[in-house]
Amino acid sequence: MTQPSSSFPHLAVEPGFFRGRRIADLQEAMAGGSLTAQDLVRHAGAAIERLNPQLNAFVHVDIAAALAVAGERDAERASGKVRGPLHGIPVAIKDNVDTADMPTTMGAAHFLGHRPQADARCVALLREAGAIVVGKTLTHEFAYGPTGDRSVQGAARNPWRTTQMTGGSSAGSAAAVASGMVPVALGTDTGGSVRVPSALCGLVGFKPTHGRVSDAGVFPLAPTLEDPGVLANCVEDAQVFMQALSGGTLAPASVGADGVNVGWVANAPFAIDDAAVTACVRAAAERFAGGAVQPAPAVTQHARALQSALGAIQRAEAYEVHAERVESEPGKFDPEVLERLRASRPVQGWEYVRALKERTRLQAEFARLFQQVDVLALPAVAITAPALQQRTVAGPGSAGVRETLLGLTNPWNVLGLPAISLPAGWVNGMPVGLQLVAAAGTDEALLALAASRWQAPQAD
Repeated sequence: MTQPSSSFPHLAVEPGFFRGRRIADLQEAMAGGSLTAQDLVRHAGAAIERLNPQLNAFVHVDIAAALAVAGERDAERASGKVRGPLHGIPVAIKDNVDTADMPTTMGAAHFLGHRPQADARCVALLREAGAIVVGKTLTHEFAYGPTGDRSVQGAARNPWRTTQMTGGSSAGSAAAVASGMVPVALGTDTGGSVRVPSALCGLVGFKPTHGRVSDAGVFPLAPTLEDPGVLANCVEDAQVFMQALSGGTLAPASVGADGVNVGWVANAPFAIDDAAVTACVRAAAERFAGGAVQPAPAVTQHARALQSALGAIQRAEAYEVHAERVESEPGKFDPEVLERLRASRPVQGWEYVRALKERTRLQAEFARLFQQVDVLALPAVAITAPALQQRTVAGPGSAGVRETLLGLTNPWNVLGLPAISLPAGWVNGMPVGLQLVAAAGTDEALLALAASRWQAPQAD
């Protein structure tokens, strides 16, 4: 069996079994008899037991139940039935996604001990594909924050430096995969909640075209902006995971040998510009493109309209979900989340309707733009992982951590476009991510392009 890559700088923790191991390698080992699904679950359990006290990635774990399911998957394999590439693979599920056999708390005191009656559709699809759910991972409270350090269960910690945040809101999923507790995990992404923690933790993170994956059974934040997504060690693992989430409709796409037209998107005015991060990511974009990247036409001129539409849509939809809780049980909210929800209340109905119309106009503008470029490239996050509880970016000027973490990811949620964060390298020992964005509905092509051209960065 292929051993994990040694090309990465050292994590702050001793990684678990799955660090750097690809799903294809695990499948090969199970097919050859050197590993079983039960072995994989035991490896996950041992890594979680050792690492979770340091990282706080999981909020609920049931290894005994997972071992029972793994035994069933092993028996199926022995009888010649293999459900697909996820057969027997341990996975983790973000704690805002319903699981019938485990609590789903949304990271909130309002839902402590809550047990759904059924799996979310995306979880059911993963199980049907043979995946084995070992536990639920920490989410920022109600998935309403990109820092991953506001939850009734505490803060997730970054495996590269445990004093730093993972990013969020899919915080625990990122820590679990980056540290090797599991090979792949489910997240959700409303403004960057898969791509932000993937970038800050050195992972591949993919958000599909809006609506491509069912959100039935996912606790909503802003339903017209969010989608289930994946955090993984490599693009190929993200591909097989997304194929399962899509109910088998995400067919593999072929990629020609010709070059790719990459349009570079400047940070400003979306977010601040850290010169070292931008240089690292731009170099990764040029390696991906096979040459220099040119400025993308007409993207930044839409920045104000994108942010305005996002603000009205997200605030209105989030407040609609929580209006009664804000009035009846405000004391159960984290103060920061409560403040954000209360600030969302003043959005008027006409502002929301106007924002929806503006989004439609912007989607048409970007559909025309993608007739000129294959993908847009930019950092996934403008900075490396801030410290836990940090709320202001240090350095020249003044910038909030929340706005900085989300500034380069949330425009694509407004437009509903597929986007992927790829490990681009390290700045001061911390990971940074290259984000690629493609036209709506081109999920297969974007993943195939990333799989064919992206190479894991090498440590200095």
